[in-house]
Formats: sequence, C-alpha cells, structure tokens
Amino acid sequence: MIKKYFGTDGIRGKVNGSKINGEMFFKFGLAAGTYFKNLKKSKQTAIIAKDTRLSGYTLEPALVSGLASAGMHIYTLGPLPTNGLAMLTKKMRANMGIMITASHNPYHDNGLKLFGPDGLKLSDRIEKKIEKLIDSKITKNLSKPIELGRVKRLEDANDSYIKILKQNFPSSFSLKGIKIALDCANGAGYKAGPYLFKSLGAKVYATGTSPNGLNINLKSGSTYPSKICQMTKKNKTHIGISLDGDADRIIVCDEKGKIIDGDKILAMLGERWKRKKILKGGVIGTLMSNYGLENFFKKKMVLNF
Repeated sequence: MIKKYFGTDGIRGKVNGSKINGEMFFKFGLAAGTYFKNLKKSKQTAIIAKDTRLSGYTLEPALVSGLASAGMHIYTLGPLPTNGLAMLTKKMRANMGIMITASHNPYHDNGLKLFGPDGLKLSDRIEKKIEKLIDSKITKNLSKPIELGRVKRLEDANDSYIKILKQNFPSSFSLKGIKIALDCANGAGYKAGPYLFKSLGAKVYATGTSPNGLNINLKSGSTYPSKICQMTKKNKTHIGISLDGDADRIIVCDEKGKIIDGDKILAMLGERWKRKKILKGGVIGTLMSNYGLENFFKKKMVLNF
C-alpha cells in the first residue's frame, strides 16, 4: 500500500522541509482529529508527547491547533518515551496518541507517530484515510467555535509511565546490588530511564541526560554503541543499556562491554518467558532476524517464529 505522507513508522523528515513544518503539522492535527471525530464517539481526546528536539517546541503548537480546530480535547505530556505515550493513550482512554519524534535521527529531523485508543500504531488503512483528509480543503474540517477543543498540560506523565512499568514486577522485586550503565541519548528517556532503575534499587551510571534541543543522538545512544561499551567497562557495571531518541529501542552490552545481538536478546527472553509460562504464543522477529534464531526456537522451544 503506497502512502503519500506516512512511512513504515509514522511521518518523518527534515524540519521546515516539505512535510515537517508548522503548516503541515496543523494539517496533520486537523486531519487526524477529524478522522477520530467522525467515529462519533462521545468523548474526543488526544494526548501528545515528544522527544527533546528543539523543533518540537514549534511543531507541537501547530499540531495542537489542528487537533483543537477539529474539536479534539488535548493533553500535552512533554518529553516522554514513545512506549509511555502508547501506554498512557490506553490508560487515559484517549481516542488517539501522537508522539512527536524522529526516533534515532539527528536533531534536524522530526516527525510523528500515531497511536489508536488501544495503544497500538494505526493500521495502514487508517493512515490512508487520514492522508485523504490531509489533502482535503481545510475549511471543510474546521469545527464551529463552540465545538473547539481545550488544551491542558500534564506534568506527571513520566511518573505515571513508571508506575505502569513497575506494576509488571512483584512488590518485592529489587535491583539492589546491580550496577547499570545507561545512555539516554539526550532524548525522551532522559528522566524516566535513570529514575526507573534507581527506584528499583540499582546503582545507575547515566549519560545523555542533559538535552539542549540539539544534542539528541549526538555521538550517543543506540546509534553510537561504543559509548555504552566504554562506560560499562570503566564503571565495572553488570550491564550497559543504550536508548535511542524516543526510547523505544535499545542496544545492550554485557559486563565486558561486548554488544549483545538483538536476536540473542529475543532468544533469552523467549526461552525465559516460555519456561515461566508467560509466553502464550510465538515470537515475532523482523526481516533482520537470522536463521539461527528461528532454528533455536524450533529446536529448543518448539515455538512458532
């Protein structure tokens, strides 16, 4: 399915280019808001989070204006990991969630990712319908003055996200005695990442926690794994974890500073979850996953992959 604006993971491009500018973000907001408004649900709410790019402060108001013009009520959450935005979209029973980010790209790029009320990314079919609305006449989708949406800022989004994460562990769970090297890439996880591990009792050596709007992913994070490897060896930590700009992916190294391949992480998690009867179905990989992983699951665990 060929799409005009949406790629494989939302909309992304150079700031103030043809797709990523204030005018287009108003249109994106108006179109997305109109689509969900037309579903005739009783309460129309959108929540917005972002990473730490300087351009987020120019694009977010335009997006908010478009959504409010479509009649959506909006909560802005500030910098928050993409996974947090997805989880809070579902928890808050919002009609949609929008993450302003360009993931692992440099600061001069930006974009957005859209989530539905279930906290999952929108289907290609829905994205195509929103694209059609983007290109429609603006005045056709503007709400009447009395129907305009309201906007409110929530300051505790990271706390709410961490609370959701910690509910996955027993109350007695502790990381006391564990040392973790953490590179937050000066991105969306710069608050939640260190705070989560520290609150669980770990000793955290953190870097990439001083975003200035321009240093996101700059010689740090998951696209620059040598940094976390060096930190891990220097501080003699048990593990090193490196995030990307919106904190929805990681690169991990062991205590010796050796990168642990993503397929190995899937294998370890899959085997453990199967043993503990947490895993009910199979394991989903990507086109980048190799045959060794598939063979491991088939021979060792009799799992679908």
